[in-house]
Amino acid sequence: MLGWTIKEWQQAYRSGQSPATLLRKLLATLPANDVAWITIMDEAGLEAQLAHLAKRLIEVDGDLAQLPLYGVPYAAKDNIDVAGIPTTAACPAFAYVPQSNATIVKRLADAGAIVIGKSNLDQFATGLVGVRSPYGIPTNTFNPEYVSGGSSSGSASLVARGIVPFSLGTDTAGSGRVPAGLNNIVGLKPTRGAFSNTGVVPACRTLDCVSVFASTCADAVTVYDVAAALDKADGLSRAMPAAARLDALPATPRFGIPAKPEFYGDAQAEKAFAYAIRQLEAQGASCEPIDFSLFDDVTKLLYDGAWVAERYAAIEEFAATQEDAIHPVVRGIIFKAKQFSAADAFKGTYRLADLKRKSDALLAQFDALVVPTAPTHYKIAELLADPVRLNSNMGKYTNFVNLLDWSAFAVPASLRDDGLPFGITFIADAWRERALAAFAAQWHVSTGLTRGATGLPLAADTDLPPCADPGAMIRVAVVGAHLRGMLLNHELTTRNARFVSSTTTTPEYRLFALANTTPPKPGLVRVAEGGAAIRIELWDVPGEAFGSFVAGVPAPLGIGTLTTADGSSVKGFICEAIGLDGAQDITAFGGWAAYLASKKTA
Repeated sequence: MLGWTIKEWQQAYRSGQSPATLLRKLLATLPANDVAWITIMDEAGLEAQLAHLAKRLIEVDGDLAQLPLYGVPYAAKDNIDVAGIPTTAACPAFAYVPQSNATIVKRLADAGAIVIGKSNLDQFATGLVGVRSPYGIPTNTFNPEYVSGGSSSGSASLVARGIVPFSLGTDTAGSGRVPAGLNNIVGLKPTRGAFSNTGVVPACRTLDCVSVFASTCADAVTVYDVAAALDKADGLSRAMPAAARLDALPATPRFGIPAKPEFYGDAQAEKAFAYAIRQLEAQGASCEPIDFSLFDDVTKLLYDGAWVAERYAAIEEFAATQEDAIHPVVRGIIFKAKQFSAADAFKGTYRLADLKRKSDALLAQFDALVVPTAPTHYKIAELLADPVRLNSNMGKYTNFVNLLDWSAFAVPASLRDDGLPFGITFIADAWRERALAAFAAQWHVSTGLTRGATGLPLAADTDLPPCADPGAMIRVAVVGAHLRGMLLNHELTTRNARFVSSTTTTPEYRLFALANTTPPKPGLVRVAEGGAAIRIELWDVPGEAFGSFVAGVPAPLGIGTLTTADGSSVKGFICEAIGLDGAQDITAFGGWAAYLASKKTA
């Protein structure tokens, strides 16, 4: 079980294993002195969840496909309510026992997930380092002298060590990304309001995002698809707008990167980021240096402006009566709120609006930004000696994202020469999580890294799960002029189709270059023998746009059913036999792009 992905948990259950057996076995392995946990689920709590799981299975007539997280264990950061378990926010005097689950916990439970405990954090989610908790300091999973990152320190540690396949964190200024970068795992920071915050202890309520840690991009997206939904009980919750861009990043994306990246003297981090940029460029991306000072101006509003008052407002009643119960460093940050007035808050709002207008214009020039997830990696002793300044340094490339209402996806990049993990983060506009994830998944596999600190290899495939509402999307395999970078790809992107992955067919097809077609097109034909695996791309096409897409497919081509390398059946381009008159058999090239490249070389 150690290091299993969501897919591997699902495979275990499909092979006949039971959640009760596997989860009790998992809980029996958890040591009581692991400071990544604040509370571990007891037998009564597990039994109640197993009963709910059994009920859900009956409700879906035993169809596990309708329970994408069936029996999958996870950890919830201890500022997220789980019914019957104390919520502490890493402050014992603040603790309370909620009677109901946070909305996101309920959604995960309805999809089959089982929470097995509450994880440690920087108190009141104030910090990016993971050292501000009376419950202990979760150390880095690669070197215990170094910080794990915060505030979601325990959540990241548990995933990196393979104890759970995913965990929930929260992210206000980078707490769902920095720990991912420092522990060789994935961190998905969704658009503000994509996940409900009902039942979550706020840090800055207007900025807070529940986040997802996982060892693979596919697992993070699986959780995202379950969790993302409008919650009418949360006034800041949002549904994805109809006008949201759902197209994938191009095959050769244009990225904006810091013109003068700051690493605070960390030569290892500087070298690792330069290597990551070279690798992105080698894979076809264009990385263009830009001035990041605009984002520094945004960051100043977070801790040097009135947004600090929002942290105080979140715990005002408690802070007014039990000031001494708050961690000294956290207290020093939150109580800065008393320096600011209501007028300062409005001035900050106006300033942010102006900066966002400029920032959006800059972002619009690129497919995404690429930054170091964390600019450096500090030892625990260093953080304890200089807690505020060094913590501030850690948020150099994360603090501005939530203020600007952007999405972000942190993904491993390499292991530094000193053995510590280094990660990069892709940043894009709101509601671009899946586009970032699709690109990040291919990048992650290309790094050759293992899952977290487990030493287990990543799966070679980069397929993301289908959209949470499968009826709304139709998966289509394209083989020729609709591939990314090809002349007809716009027929997909203008319909808000989402790129899923590159893969191949099963080895029972032949590919032909058709005669007299404009633009040039291939024809894919299934054969009884003598076939080969042909390179294809999978795209999710919105159901309402599928009809118009098919209507534009000219004879002798049509849309039929193809079999992909993993045995799945999807809709895809096929060719009538009559269309092969005068066609050239190009099967030996393995795909349309390779054939065109050979012609260009010739």
